[in-house]
Amino acid sequence: MNSAQSVLQATAIQQQCKLLHLPAVGSQCAGLAELAVKEKQSHLDYLEALLAAELEERESRLVSRRLREARLPRMKTLDEFDFSQSPKVSAAEIRQLAEGGYIERAEPILFIGDCGTGKTHLMTGLCVAACRQKRRVRFTTTAGLVNELVEAKQQLQLRRVMARWSRYELIAIDEVGYVPLADLGAEFLFQVIAERAEKAAVIMTTNLPFSEWTQVIPNARLCKALLDRVTDQAHIIETGTDSYRFRRTLEKRQKKQG
Repeated sequence: MNSAQSVLQATAIQQQCKLLHLPAVGSQCAGLAELAVKEKQSHLDYLEALLAAELEERESRLVSRRLREARLPRMKTLDEFDFSQSPKVSAAEIRQLAEGGYIERAEPILFIGDCGTGKTHLMTGLCVAACRQKRRVRFTTTAGLVNELVEAKQQLQLRRVMARWSRYELIAIDEVGYVPLADLGAEFLFQVIAERAEKAAVIMTTNLPFSEWTQVIPNARLCKALLDRVTDQAHIIETGTDSYRFRRTLEKRQKKQG
C-alpha cells in the first residue's frame, strides 16, 4: 500500500471511529498496529489491545466527568493528607472508608472538630475516592444547599431539585454549624438527610458537638430528629481542636524570622 492510500485509509478509519464514538480506537489503531507487527502479535491480540485502550479511555473520561459534577471546592486527595499532623484521626479507618463500603451500606460519616483540623480535606478526599469508583457525588456547603432549596421553592421547582439531590450516591455537606439556619432552611436540611436515611450515603462536617446543634437549629424537636438520622449507624470521626493550618502558618512565619 502506497503512502497516499495509507493516508486515505487512516482518514476513513478516523471518520468511522468518530461516527461510532470510538476515539481511543481512532487515535491508537495505527500505533498499536505497528507494535503488533513488530511483536508478531495475532489479529486477536491486536484487537484485544485496541479495545482495552478504548475501555481505559472511557473509564478515564467517566471519572473526569464525575469529578466535575461533584463541584469540589479544591482537588484534595487522601494521599495529600498529613495524618501525622492529626493524631486523633485514624489513617487506617479513613483508608478503609475510601474503599466505598459505607456508600453501599448507606452509612453516614461525620467529621467533628475545630476550624483548620482537616475536616473538609478528609471529606473532599473521600469524595475524590468515590468519583474514581465512578460514583455520582455532589459536594456543597450547608448554606449553599439551603439557599438552593429556598430558591427552588420560590420558583416552584422544589420537587425537581429535591429529586436531583436524591439521585446522587453520595452527598457531602460542609460547614454544618457555622451559620444559624432559619426554620425553613433547617426543615430543608432535615428533608434532604431524612430522604437518604438507610438508602444513600452522606458525609457532613461540623465544628459543633451534638449538644450544641440547637445553636444553629433552634427547633429542638427538629434538631433531635436530624441528629437521630445523621448519627444512626454513622462513622463519627473527631479531628480535634488543634488547628493544623494555624500551626503551619506559625511555622512559616518562624522560618522567615529565623
